[in-house]
Amino acid sequence: MLRLPPLVAMLVLAVLAASGCGGDGPVEPGPAEPEGTGEPALVAALGDSITAGSPLWDPSAAVRDQLPALDRRSQYEFWAAGALDPGTRFRNCGVFGERTDEIAARLEECAAGADRLVVQGGINDIAQGRAIEQAAADLEEMVASGQELGLDPILVEVLPWNNGYPGAAPLIRRLNGEIAAIGERHDVPVLPFYGALEDPAASGRMRRALTIDGDHPSVAGYRRLGALVADTLDGSG
Repeated sequence: MLRLPPLVAMLVLAVLAASGCGGDGPVEPGPAEPEGTGEPALVAALGDSITAGSPLWDPSAAVRDQLPALDRRSQYEFWAAGALDPGTRFRNCGVFGERTDEIAARLEECAAGADRLVVQGGINDIAQGRAIEQAAADLEEMVASGQELGLDPILVEVLPWNNGYPGAAPLIRRLNGEIAAIGERHDVPVLPFYGALEDPAASGRMRRALTIDGDHPSVAGYRRLGALVADTLDGSG
């Protein structure tokens, strides 16, 4: 999603060009280290700021150096890694502000040597006025590419966007409908990121405790997303 405090946003944007896929390498397992259950060794996590872990984390050291506060737990990969086999690692290929066409251009680099692929994106297409159909086509292309590479891709929903409500809400629902259809056509799992964070008392928005800024999840929100990813990777979801 798009918004950060103005000064932080300017600093982040100034260094985004230097931020590639996972500048500091794979995310190591988080707090839990259960016995080995045969999960994949390397998961490529491809997406925008939701994959990166904004606003308290970024896979690029150059971006992190410009952030006023850091918390490694502010990424779903941290929580998923902690819930899986200790040998499972995540390559965080999230880039703040990217549309799905920009994310798709990085798939080959992100997926090199990986065993699985998680595809996330779409909110920046909506924020930048790009057609839902174009975003959906890009997401489908990434899923198809992942399948061709033998990575058994996982697709995830677009999150509610508090700061974009109410205008963006119907567009997010439309894109999530397209994402569900992609999952059916390609027989790949679609993770319910939207429902995991939506406030049942405030449709179309994340719960207050699960968002830090109205654009991105809080650490608690990322923890929920990580649990969904882990459950799917270990076959229990």
